[in-house]
Amino acid sequence: MDYYDVIIIGGGMGGLVCGTILSQAGKSVLVLEQGAQAGGCIQSYRRGGLMYDTGFHYVGALGEGQLLYPLFDYLGLMSLPWHQLDAEGFDHVMIGGRNFIFASGYDAFVKTLADEFPHERMALQKYADMLSTRNTDAIQQMQTSAYQYLTTLFHDSLLVNVLSGRSIGVELRRNTLPLFTFAHCQAPFIESSWRLRGDGSMIVRRLMGTITKNGGKILCSAGVEKLDVRDGKVVAAQCRNGETFEGRTFISSLHPALTCDLVKTGLKDSFRHRIVTQKNTQGMFTVSLHMKPQRVPYFNYNQYIYRKPNVWTYTEDVGSVGGVMVSCRVPQKGTWTEQIDLLTPVRWTMWEEWKDSSARRRPMFYEHLKHRFADECIQLAERFIPGLSDKYDRRYISTPLTWCDYVATPDGSAYGIRKDYHQPLMTILSPRTSIPNLLLTGQSLVVHGLQGVTQTAFNTCSEILGKDYIQQILKI
Repeated sequence: MDYYDVIIIGGGMGGLVCGTILSQAGKSVLVLEQGAQAGGCIQSYRRGGLMYDTGFHYVGALGEGQLLYPLFDYLGLMSLPWHQLDAEGFDHVMIGGRNFIFASGYDAFVKTLADEFPHERMALQKYADMLSTRNTDAIQQMQTSAYQYLTTLFHDSLLVNVLSGRSIGVELRRNTLPLFTFAHCQAPFIESSWRLRGDGSMIVRRLMGTITKNGGKILCSAGVEKLDVRDGKVVAAQCRNGETFEGRTFISSLHPALTCDLVKTGLKDSFRHRIVTQKNTQGMFTVSLHMKPQRVPYFNYNQYIYRKPNVWTYTEDVGSVGGVMVSCRVPQKGTWTEQIDLLTPVRWTMWEEWKDSSARRRPMFYEHLKHRFADECIQLAERFIPGLSDKYDRRYISTPLTWCDYVATPDGSAYGIRKDYHQPLMTILSPRTSIPNLLLTGQSLVVHGLQGVTQTAFNTCSEILGKDYIQQILKI
């Protein structure tokens, strides 16, 4: 039986980044992925000869000298065909029939919005200063309500909603969302915003290629059902197919609650209780449209559209679509787009009754609800693209149940454990567990999204390689 320095459970972004870092450091690495393909939330799927993304649409802070650049550069990802979004307006937010523009760079960001809200110019500058120095007051921001911060700093309620309007990628809950989480999902994109000229699987293939080139192994359809613990340490991972793999250190990139399910003994009761009692963020509903030829010109930004002015309450109307993000794939050639994605957050309670059904075998009522929601997304997006209903010829829909099927995320959650400023030490997790050779990584630990997961993976690997090693390879 082969013995590995590190066995990584889960081949999503967090697991693959850990595998890349550790294999580059000379460790023997095995990645065990339960699905038929690796990638987790950034995996892509093929329909009609084209690739469609699941959870990846754009990323921030990839400019040279910015936060994510050295991490992606070390991982070999900066050589992928990145395409920068419009610096004069990378995100547009439509509220009450008015369109507001987010510009790249803090000075341009302040100026552009201050032109719309001149009475809030000083407050906008304070807000930009907070975003640009967000890491210096991390503990305080973890204990601060994002909603209270915004409504105290700004007197114009419309501006509060505009600043929050590009936050479909973070769960806007007035009674829980920490300023720390809100700020980390805003600042990187203001620094610079980027799409791939292609699909997210390019990231997956690059990371997998590096791992295998370094002698590591990646096994798909190898879901782990149990971690064997002896003398207080994990010694082996048992897969559902009957295979067992032994190792020195184990990293789980699964949702922490799923990790607890794998460990029957060894975890402290207090640690297990802390993990399994946490609530999860909402899921995501996505409509991917294949466009008819030469119907919609490519737009080099994302458009957010809200039915009602208060973006902090739009998901409370459980049975309808209150807001949608419109994202456009960069054309491989020409100026006309082939693919547009529409995304909106949805609550698990809408889909929970079908949680025990399987893909492609769900009841008719689920299918009706899915298509009604897709129609509502398209209708709302038509405020930005008039006549959109007649400009596409195929559409593909995913719900939180789809995420359960292919990513195995509890409650179909798109962003893992919900962070709460009332109890930050409970909801923000360390890579360490109460089992010394079992580490965690992934979006549930500190910050979600591509940036958050990547940073967390480097932090997890520092527990094995040392912080000095990580700083040295990143030249920081």
